[in-house]
Amino acid sequence: MSENAFNLEGKLALVTGGGSGIGFGITKCLINAGATVVITGRREKILQDAIHQLGERSFYEIHDIDELDTTGNVVRTIESKYEPIDILVNNAGINDVKPPFDVSDNDFQAIIRTNLTGVFTLTREVAKRMVRRKRGSIIMITSMAAIYGLKDVAPYSASKSGLLGLTRSLATDLSPSGVRVNAIAPGFIVTPMHEEALRRFPEKEKKILDRTPLNRFGTIEDIGHAAVFLASDASGFITGVQLPVDGGNAIGF
Repeated sequence: MSENAFNLEGKLALVTGGGSGIGFGITKCLINAGATVVITGRREKILQDAIHQLGERSFYEIHDIDELDTTGNVVRTIESKYEPIDILVNNAGINDVKPPFDVSDNDFQAIIRTNLTGVFTLTREVAKRMVRRKRGSIIMITSMAAIYGLKDVAPYSASKSGLLGLTRSLATDLSPSGVRVNAIAPGFIVTPMHEEALRRFPEKEKKILDRTPLNRFGTIEDIGHAAVFLASDASGFITGVQLPVDGGNAIGF
């Protein structure tokens, strides 16, 4: 192990949904640790703005994780244009807050397709290459919704709970080949979506903080630093875990 086990120099990371929010924070921290990062997403303007801020070791490729038939080609393109993918962060996801009786079958399937099926398809295409090279770190982004019940997010909760099961199963499958698979469960993190939710439901702020021992909301960098740890040699003997980065919210009462 190198003297600085957190050093990611010479590594290429792929971060889905890396142009904004938590994905942007993860990308920034990976770059600060020395990695080169390719971000993906559907909206080119957001990706362009992100790499303008992130600097010379950031690149982007347009990819909609729902378009399963294109995933293999995207992975081949990235590895041919840049370097072999050493780190995959499955960050892209969607949510829709509504009571369960208002959720249609199409609503449910759309969230499962993006948050679970799309993640599996991309992971499969990247992992088969990692396994041949006998190295790699795959990081899933789950949620507090995979730890306890949250109101009015049944499809999202199902998808993130499924992602946790996928993490554990793939860790068992891939780790003997040198590919580690872990998950981060973000707590309540300050992003534009989070701030909009608090504007709509201001009473939630006190409820959240009352059960968060560190008594603050998280930052996108808090998640990014955890991703650096799980991507690096510092976590070389860790696989199949879900790491809550939540200020203690999951154990607060």
